[in-house]
Amino acid sequence: MFSVVIPTYNRKPILEKCLRALEKQAWSEPYEVVVVDDGSTDGTVDWLRDRSAEFPHVNLFCQNHLGPSAARNLGVEKAQGDMIIFIDSDLVVLSTFLQSHGAALAKGRQELGSDRFFTYGRVINTCNFDQPTAEPYKVTDFSAAFFATGNVAIPKHWLLEAGLFDTGFQLYGWEDLELGVRLKNLGLKLIKAPEAVGYHWHPPFSLAQIPNLIDKEIQRGRMGVLFYQKHPTWEVRMMIQMTWIHKVLWGLLSLGGLLNEKTMAPLLQWLIDRGQPQLALEAARIFLNWYNVRGVYDAYAELKAQSC
Repeated sequence: MFSVVIPTYNRKPILEKCLRALEKQAWSEPYEVVVVDDGSTDGTVDWLRDRSAEFPHVNLFCQNHLGPSAARNLGVEKAQGDMIIFIDSDLVVLSTFLQSHGAALAKGRQELGSDRFFTYGRVINTCNFDQPTAEPYKVTDFSAAFFATGNVAIPKHWLLEAGLFDTGFQLYGWEDLELGVRLKNLGLKLIKAPEAVGYHWHPPFSLAQIPNLIDKEIQRGRMGVLFYQKHPTWEVRMMIQMTWIHKVLWGLLSLGGLLNEKTMAPLLQWLIDRGQPQLALEAARIFLNWYNVRGVYDAYAELKAQSC
């Protein structure tokens, strides 16, 4: 039985699309959708309770605003199924979503002779709210992550054996990839399921979003150092961009910080005005990644200073 675990926080408009898509699955077996509200203030809980008849597969649980790690852990604990699918509340799936994960899981079990694996579906980024599933796959949608909670199916008992998500990751980033390291250490393999497609919606990029995006990159840098503390390997250093390679790369691309949110603003706005918000966002990653690298090294320096 599938249990689709979805943490949510103030995402009611896109959550509605997410849940309606999950109610239209071409899947004959029983399944449930475990929604964990992480202290939303936009009326999500009342809205779901008022429309429980429209979402017969949804089981709603609530917690104070403790973050996505705690929300996913609660979802796993409450899940009735033996197979967990993680998606985010801003993901809209196709009607064949569960069917595709189910087929990939059956094929993997046949090939490996065990359940020591998980399936990883495709995530396509889109800013099309009206028709999110109309967006084509793009090169920028490729992900090399081993385990990410945007679209993954895994036996529940492996999550429990690995210890679930570390709620010490209080800021933005890395909690799912850190769990992925522990799952890899247990010998789990990744099996890709590109037919299990989810469309990750986000608002069209605008200059007003830049301060929040910069803050997230700095947070991601700090949480990256926590990730490295737990798993001090070269692989993790590469993942969190704490290497001389990344320092040189993003330092050069940003001209040592000269290409930043202020100097690039006219170009970014020009792209946005011409209907290219996604291209503008990719250009902004030049300085966003530079903020991330600086955040990593600043946090690491603080950690070393505290240990002296």
